[in-house]
Amino acid sequence: LTTHESSDVTDERLRPLLRSAGDQGLFTSLYTSLAQQLPREPMEWRRTYGRAPKMIHLEANFVQFKEELLPKEGNKALLTFPFLHIYWTDCCDTEAYKSTVKEDMTRWHNSLRAHSSADWVIIVVETNDTKKKNKTNILPRSSIVDKIRSDFCNKQNDRCVVLSDPLKDSSRSQESWNALLLKLRTLLLMSFTKNLGRFEDDMRTLREKRTQPGWSFCEYFMVQEELAFVFEMLQQFEDALVQYDELDALFTQYVLNFGAGDTANWLGSFCAPVRSWSGLLLRRPIDMEKRDGIQRGEASLLDLRSYLFSRQCTLLIFLLRPWEVTQRALELLHNCVQELRLLEVSVLEGALDCWVFLSCLEVLHRIEGCCDPAQLAANCSHTVGLWAYATDKLKSLGELCGLVSEKGPTSEDLNRTVDLLAGLGDERPETVSSLQSPYKKLKEALSSVEAFERHYLVSGGVIQQEEHEAGILVSKRNLKFIKIAGRKGDPERAEAFLQEAVKSYTSEGWSLPVTHTRKQIAECQKLLGRTEDYLQTSALLAGDGNLTTEERKHFCQEILTFAGSLTHKVTLSMAVFSQLTRLQFRPATASVHSGAVLEAELTLRCLMPVSVRIQQLAVSIHFDLERAGTNGRSKGASRATNPGTVEFSQADPSAGPASSVAAAGPPLELDEIQDRSPSDNSLNSTGVVCKNTHLVMRRHDTGSPPDTANCVSPPALTVKDGAQMLKVQDVTLEPGNNSITFTAPSGQPGTYTLRQLYATVGQVQFVLPHIYPSVQYEVYSQEPQLTVEPLSEPLLAGLPQTVKFTLLTGHYAVKKGDALQLSNTDTMPILPSASCPARITSPALVGESALSIQSSEKVTSISLPATPPYHTLEFHLEVLCIIPHGPDRPANERLTNGEVRHRPRSYSHPDTPMTAIDQRMSIDCPWSIYSTLLALTFYIPFKTKHSVLSAGNRKYIQVCLQNVSDVNFTLAEMQLTEKQHELLELQSLNTKTQQHSLFCLWEVRWKDDPPSCLQCVFSANFSPPKQDVSTFKPFHYQFQLERVSTLYSVRAEILPPAGEQHCRCGLLSGLEVCITRLTEATEGEAAEDSKTDADGPKSTKLMYEVADSSSNWAVCGRSSGMVSMPMAADAAHKVRIEVMPLFAGHLPFPKIKVLKYLPHTAAVAIQPDPDSCVENDSLSLLDKALDDQGDTASIRSRGSVHSVGSGDQQPQRGVAMPRLEPFDAGQVFNHSHTQQVLVLPATDDHIMEVNAT
Repeated sequence: LTTHESSDVTDERLRPLLRSAGDQGLFTSLYTSLAQQLPREPMEWRRTYGRAPKMIHLEANFVQFKEELLPKEGNKALLTFPFLHIYWTDCCDTEAYKSTVKEDMTRWHNSLRAHSSADWVIIVVETNDTKKKNKTNILPRSSIVDKIRSDFCNKQNDRCVVLSDPLKDSSRSQESWNALLLKLRTLLLMSFTKNLGRFEDDMRTLREKRTQPGWSFCEYFMVQEELAFVFEMLQQFEDALVQYDELDALFTQYVLNFGAGDTANWLGSFCAPVRSWSGLLLRRPIDMEKRDGIQRGEASLLDLRSYLFSRQCTLLIFLLRPWEVTQRALELLHNCVQELRLLEVSVLEGALDCWVFLSCLEVLHRIEGCCDPAQLAANCSHTVGLWAYATDKLKSLGELCGLVSEKGPTSEDLNRTVDLLAGLGDERPETVSSLQSPYKKLKEALSSVEAFERHYLVSGGVIQQEEHEAGILVSKRNLKFIKIAGRKGDPERAEAFLQEAVKSYTSEGWSLPVTHTRKQIAECQKLLGRTEDYLQTSALLAGDGNLTTEERKHFCQEILTFAGSLTHKVTLSMAVFSQLTRLQFRPATASVHSGAVLEAELTLRCLMPVSVRIQQLAVSIHFDLERAGTNGRSKGASRATNPGTVEFSQADPSAGPASSVAAAGPPLELDEIQDRSPSDNSLNSTGVVCKNTHLVMRRHDTGSPPDTANCVSPPALTVKDGAQMLKVQDVTLEPGNNSITFTAPSGQPGTYTLRQLYATVGQVQFVLPHIYPSVQYEVYSQEPQLTVEPLSEPLLAGLPQTVKFTLLTGHYAVKKGDALQLSNTDTMPILPSASCPARITSPALVGESALSIQSSEKVTSISLPATPPYHTLEFHLEVLCIIPHGPDRPANERLTNGEVRHRPRSYSHPDTPMTAIDQRMSIDCPWSIYSTLLALTFYIPFKTKHSVLSAGNRKYIQVCLQNVSDVNFTLAEMQLTEKQHELLELQSLNTKTQQHSLFCLWEVRWKDDPPSCLQCVFSANFSPPKQDVSTFKPFHYQFQLERVSTLYSVRAEILPPAGEQHCRCGLLSGLEVCITRLTEATEGEAAEDSKTDADGPKSTKLMYEVADSSSNWAVCGRSSGMVSMPMAADAAHKVRIEVMPLFAGHLPFPKIKVLKYLPHTAAVAIQPDPDSCVENDSLSLLDKALDDQGDTASIRSRGSVHSVGSGDQQPQRGVAMPRLEPFDAGQVFNHSHTQQVLVLPATDDHIMEVNAT
């Protein structure tokens, strides 16, 4: 940014200076495009000393080259420095170049060299028009450019740039333009950076010489301000502001040093008497008049400060920081006053007040000009300080000029006023047309007493409004406003100032000034006829302890007098009349059923000095219909405090400082809320809700303390007819605490919240708009509830058990003759009882009565005694749950409600080893048209299991009965019967006496063929120990056995090696296995397992496998194979297998398995895994489940057929494959299962070497 002369700073925008030489007509044709396109693209400016790079847009001023304007040696000014010199030519003719262009270019180049200017560039413009004019002598363009480069740019070829067809719109022209603009930006930025760095170094050198004699601050000021101008032209306003801040700090330090005794010669010019105090001038970017004075060294202290601040203000507004201007302005004005005193500058009395007043208003007007009204309102806290300072100075001027005295100004005051106005000088041209300029305001305010008071009150009103909006309480100056307003007969404005004074005194905790000011407010309000406000203030004063008793009675009588004479209702705040200190419910739970009596006792502390008769005291109630559990919502936790008694904290109504808790607003009343699913009552979400949002979220007056009753009346409240309220008539409140008892309405169920308190005295109604903390009581309506629960846990099936019936009557009154209808069931009959007493409680015992129980085939009727609402009726009944003992299902039964009764299913309970049975009963109640379904869980005390044991063809049935309950039992008459075969005999092997034995055994005997299926029933009688025989209860257990006969016997023999009497470890031995068929084939077996040859007998295929899981034997060779076994009695098959004992001793025989082999043509229910059909040695991997079954003579019968290799897989569809299937328990008897054989150790000769010496 630069200009031709220093006086041109304000005439045009500052830009770097570029000198243009050569063809001026050519340059003129390109100037517009060049000036517009040069600043479009930003350039990265890298600065010295490690400062962060910045992106800047370069603009330039192009001026014609003149040798006399080149900077002379020693001229370090940046504003007039040409940063780049450009020579323009469009020559393409050899003769013209040699005769004129080269000579002119040489002269231009020599001039730059003579002035040590190395920043230049030659631009050769190529156009088609030039070529057409000079077709004969034309040279290739490259030749002209080469000549120029050889003549002037030997080592700097980049200083010659070609611009092709600049006025045409083509891609070649645009590309040429871009190259030229980039080159100009680069060269300009390089030159600018180089010269700016040199300038900064020179400036630092000059600053370091400030301690030398002859150093001048004004000269240094002009140098550093030139640097600030350079940053401003690059739009680096922050860096420009830093330069002015440094100048400000440097000058301030010199002034402080002067005050400490360290003087500087150049400060003498600033110690001259102040002749002008026209204030700040912020409406010009640069105040050239003051700048010239600084440059000449003739500026005063106020001139320097004014100019310096005006430049700072301009830059801050460019940076969009106008509120910092107000802060700096306030500091400047105070500092200038102190600096004038330190420098002992002679100033006319009152001149500084004029300068401060004008400067404050000038800053305020400048800020108003660059901000909209919304911004001004939002940031009034930044401007209120300036308004207050200006008002204080106006007050000082009024006192100095005699404008506030009761006698008016004297002749001496008038002369002083003339001198002050003369120092203001003429009004500046920028503000002549403004009617509200600071100059006109000050001149008018000092012209007369009336004008001064008008301006002073206007300033006070502005301050009051801004302090109110900013939440600032400043009250000391209000006394003068009040005095002036009272003298002018303006009680309305005086009241406004008095109200602000009350707020200020209250916030600072001055109780006596609050009382005194309120008395003045009451006088103003009475003069203005504001009845409601006057009564409010009178109530405050009547309860103020700082007044005498007589004064308090006077204001109380004022209230009573107006209350009887008013023609309309007046609403006042309850806080000035009385205070609610305590509220207590009876009963203390604050929860009653509908129709019950609930009393609320209020304790009021009356603030009046005398007894006051109240026509009506009422509390408004907000009713909320209770819907607990509706839509899945349930209430959260109860309040932490006791809901039956609420204590209310009170503050001193006189004028104490508000506590921190009160200032923060009421505390939050939080409650938990849950969202549950209506179907299964599962928790969907949970949250927290604020119950007193209307108190927490309401807007508080920023200028009014929360706990102090202000003088603004609350809005009138209208009570609708029929609204539920707590009321009491004709109550006399004595000074101090008073107790009033209300009877709360409890007719409709729901939640009742106490909202507002009213006290009516004639036409005056005192209102407490919010009762806080929130006070509630609940009225509930409960539906009758019938519950059935065990008298003791657990309920055991098979024994009489006592259950407890509990009826909560709720809102229903049980009448005489009402009965419960219980559906009878075979699985859980209700046992008759000689007497069945019933207890009625609430909660204490109310009475007892005997129940009448009548039973029929389907229903048991229980007649209930008369029971009032919200009472509890309890009685006991004995029931017996029949233990289920078989799969037989009776015909469908129906409950009393018409539903089909389902047979109770037993299931395992995770918390007990006993099997649980749920028994449901249907009960018809007189208070409902719907049946109540209740369930009881019984537990079977026994766990029973059975097994089949074999010894050859002999069969035994073992029943294990285990007591899994905590009760001891005695067993008797244990029997086992078979339902279908009469010729079948079950011989008991148990003792006949009563015993506690849990294992019972019977041998199964038959005369003819063995049965294929047995239907067995185990029965026994049980009773707790030491009980009479009549108390024994039956227990039955049914089970079914299939395929119990033995089909095959397996015998094995181990033969020692040849020549050995016994087997020897490590030598092969022979294992002979003989499989014998014991019975003829049955019809079902033949159809399932066999195939019939044309001429051969029926046969079946068996798979055998020899395996030793204990690793005692090694099976050598084939360990498994398939045999075809005829299905005839005594048919046998022998297999020889070589085995080798691995250990010496008595070893058990290897395990021998026999499996059924089912061909692919056999019908299957479950498609086996294809891997189950394997041959030879791989069969040892099949059916690992059989390895864990133990002895084949003691295996529990299995009701289902397991397919080897299929496991638990689901049925599959595919090609039928052969499969292996194990025999049922007892169908194969292994005679050698427990046999052992003696194995001798292998022969081992040991050689012992003994050395003897």
